[in-house]
Amino acid sequence: MAALVECVPNFSAGRDPAVIKQITDSIESVIGVRLLNVDPGQATNRTVVTFVGDPESVMEAAFRAIKTAGDVIDMRAHTGEHPRMGATDVCPLIPISGITMAETAGYARKLAERVGHELELPVYLYEAAQPDKARSNLAVIRAGEYEGLAAKIARPEWQPDFGPAAFDAKRGATVIGARDFLVAYNVNLNTTSTRRANAIAFDVREAGRTVTDTAGHDVVQAGTLKSVKAIGWYIAEYGVAQVSMNLTNIDVTPVHVAFDEVCRAADRRGVRVTGSELVGLVPLRCLVDAGRYFLEKQQRSVGVSEKELIRIAIRSLGLDDLTPFKPEERVIEYLLQDTTTSRLVSMTLADFTAETASESPAPGGGSISAYVGALGAALGTMVANLSSHQRGWDDRWQEFSDWAAQGQGHARELLRLVDEDTRAFTIVMDAFGLPKTTDPEKATRKAAIQAATRYATEVPFKVMQTALASMSVIKAMAEQGQVTSVSDAGVGALCARTAVMGAYLNVKINAAQLADDAFAADIRVRGAAIEAQAQAMEAEILAIVAARMA
Repeated sequence: MAALVECVPNFSAGRDPAVIKQITDSIESVIGVRLLNVDPGQATNRTVVTFVGDPESVMEAAFRAIKTAGDVIDMRAHTGEHPRMGATDVCPLIPISGITMAETAGYARKLAERVGHELELPVYLYEAAQPDKARSNLAVIRAGEYEGLAAKIARPEWQPDFGPAAFDAKRGATVIGARDFLVAYNVNLNTTSTRRANAIAFDVREAGRTVTDTAGHDVVQAGTLKSVKAIGWYIAEYGVAQVSMNLTNIDVTPVHVAFDEVCRAADRRGVRVTGSELVGLVPLRCLVDAGRYFLEKQQRSVGVSEKELIRIAIRSLGLDDLTPFKPEERVIEYLLQDTTTSRLVSMTLADFTAETASESPAPGGGSISAYVGALGAALGTMVANLSSHQRGWDDRWQEFSDWAAQGQGHARELLRLVDEDTRAFTIVMDAFGLPKTTDPEKATRKAAIQAATRYATEVPFKVMQTALASMSVIKAMAEQGQVTSVSDAGVGALCARTAVMGAYLNVKINAAQLADDAFAADIRVRGAAIEAQAQAMEAEILAIVAARMA
């Protein structure tokens, strides 16, 4: 797997689009990086930029951006609500895939050394890139901000890690490091009071606040949320105060937990939460988990589509309170996804049908089998969701929610396999197209054809397994779901059995082309067993449906 790194530099400019564009143009000038998001803030006078790429390309783009920011931003004239100490205030590298945190930290140190040496800019390391844990916390490094930097940098303990130990009045200093994914999240309040917003922030942030005990000693009173940094500020642009948080570990404190805790803390102080905003990009699971959380609080089924979970999260968190929230522009997985891997399932039904009927050999029976299976799983899921709302069955919502969630999982996997089956066919065709002039080329081509054909056998076998698994949901809904939808469970069973039998035809025809006789025989035997199970389950389900419809 190729190494992929994300970079999220924060620049001390958010009010002049021309300045921001010069910085982002320098990033986009590097081949191998992809600019994903530019999020400027008027009140903070700060822009958060997100881009991804291979480590070397990301380092080059970050270097150019830091250089450009130093040229076009003058910190002597900068004002804004957000803490800052330089034109490029902070520049973190974040491992996405194919690379460890330790390796990412190494790249961050390499970037910091180059910035310090070539740009003669004071650079501090932070988080995983900083070997001295006493100065690895960004808040500690940035304490005193730009205004206190001249005095701070002169102190021996605050010599920069790279670059001159001298105050740069125009550019300030920058902080470069490596960290896990961080979610910048602000909660909107129905007050203009920074003092009240700060009080709420101190209530919830892990560091809490310092208070005096009965003996007159200063003691730290911890906040209620772990892995959360927070301050309060007033945003003139929107006329509201906010609790501004950095969620440094969303496994410990997810977005929805932070939101609800701020709601409780605000309510204790007579303040109401009106909504919230996410800054920059977020992982998909932040919104999906939030959608499930709020559905569970309502005792509603969580077995709904990903799109619906996201819609519920946006509404529940009030993410469109200040500006429209567009998931396709803010969810990192959506921005990184390869659209070619979901070409078929993204089509309309009419286009998919036309594509199937065209002269092209793909999509063929394998993709159609997967799609029919997805429809069967979807029908079982539908019955579960409808049953969870059945009048008089309020105490059974969790039971049906669990079934619906299982069904959604099967349907998602089968939809993925619609395109994967066609991709497997393309891999086979590509292998047949390899050169075959010399003996080594012939050997390479033969091996590639066999490997591709084996994969083209394994994909429809996975369709068989998944479609069979979905029949457990369908059967449960035929037995236990609301009676008015029992016919839908019956249709779901027909679809699932069709998916199994159709996929098995593809397994057999592809296995026949394999030189590995043992593998081919084994997968045919296992496929026959799955087919028999699906046919038996179909008969059981249809009998149950007939009895309940009688």
